Amino acid sequence: MNTTISSNGLPQLPLATTTADNSAAQTAAATPSASSSAAQTDDRVNLTDSARALQEASSANAPVDTQKVEQIKQQLAAGTYKVNANAIANSLVSLEGQIGGSK
Repeated sequence: MNTTISSNGLPQLPLATTTADNSAAQTAAATPSASSSAAQTDDRVNLTDSARALQEASSANAPVDTQKVEQIKQQLAAGTYKVNANAIANSLVSLEGQIGGSK
């Protein structure tokens, strides 16, 4: 199974090359038969089921409650937004339980 990981809008960084990579590239360029075998690498990434579920959840087009978002924006601008620390803590404990495998 091949899985593509998106950059989520982040800029792509160039891959760093080392001197070993450069010497291998020069050797491959010097011998045409070596370039075809050197170019065929078999890199694989195996994702766990939870990683796949997380990827699916993050790529899902969940509906956004635009009215609630606007309400929070207005409260933030007015300085009246109240943070519910207990609700945040309870959600973090619940998430930790889900990640750890216990519910």
